[in-house]
This record gives sequence, C-alpha cells and structure tokens, in this order.
Amino acid sequence: DWSGVVKDGVVGHLWAVNKTFNKHGIPTLSLEEFKENWVQPHHIFYDKYLPNISLEEEARDYKEALLSSDYPKVEPFTGIVELIKSLKSQGYFMAVVSSDLPETILKEIDEWGLSSTFDEVISDVNDKLESVKSLINKHNLDLKNTYFIGDSNHEIDVSKKVGIKSIAVTWGFCSESKLISHNPDYLVKNVSELEKIFKNN
Repeated sequence: DWSGVVKDGVVGHLWAVNKTFNKHGIPTLSLEEFKENWVQPHHIFYDKYLPNISLEEEARDYKEALLSSDYPKVEPFTGIVELIKSLKSQGYFMAVVSSDLPETILKEIDEWGLSSTFDEVISDVNDKLESVKSLINKHNLDLKNTYFIGDSNHEIDVSKKVGIKSIAVTWGFCSESKLISHNPDYLVKNVSELEKIFKNN
C-alpha cells in the first residue's frame, strides 16, 4: 500500500473527502469519525455517505479536490523511506498496489528518492485483489514469504484470499480496533516493529 503506510496522507485524504462531502451537502467528518468508518474498496465508504452518486462522479469530485492548489502538503512517515531502501538493498522484491492516482504517487516516489526501488507500481486501484493476484502469478512469488502491508481492512482481507501474510500498520487510515477485528497476521505500531518482522523472517 502507499497512503497510510508510506505516505502520511490521512489528514490530506480527509480534507479531500470532506471537500467532496461538502460539495454534496454532507457534514464534515472528524478525524476520529473518519478512521472508525473508513473501509476499502473505497466505493463501500462512499456508498454509505453518498448513495445517490456514481463511482465515476465520486472519483471525479475526489480527484478535483486532490489536485487542487490548496491540498495539504504530504510527507512520508518518519523512518519508512529508510526501511524501504534497506529492504531493497537486501534484495527484497517490492511492489506498490495503491488506490492513489498516478499523478500523485509517481511524483512522490520520485521526490522521496524511491524511483528505482519498486519492481512494480500499480496505482488508481479500487479493489486490490486482482492486482495482487496478478503480481503473485507474474513474478511467481512464494506465498509463505510474501507480505501485504496495509492500513485498512482491505489489505488484510485480500491477503487472506490469496494466501499471503498481512501486516497491518496502526498509523494510517483505520483505527486499531478495526484492524484487529480483521485478524491480521501482524499488527505494528511503529516502523521499528515493522522492521523487526523482516529481521526475524
């Protein structure tokens, strides 16, 4: 995953969600309300609040907010870029499967010095299941040694469906209690705990 794992994009994402909501007369969500109610694939979240607009309309309005000049500046979470570079130097295969738009994620990858780090970057994905299946098959990945790192229910659920291990991080979009309810293989609260998983396996 990208936003909520690598990119500290929760506040910015909430800003864009609320801008989309306000356009359609929906009250602003607090950060706590958002983290407790966010689910992926994201159309499930929007269907709850905006049941009368299409996925295409939601995507259009969100993209408009995301690319607006007053969108909050985002940065990577502390220590995560260094960990990614370290794992790359150790020979790990690494890919990104994200719902982020290519207009933002590719720019961020370049700005943060990660342009030659990932073997594949798949962006603008709503349901990540088929993309993860495709990566596993294309690169003949060993299921026992493949991890999907995410910050929502969706990455955990996809991992279970394809038979790989899930690592849920608590610093992203979903509350810790929601992540626990989906029974990830690992639950980590900081980058140091994430790094230990790879040191021990």
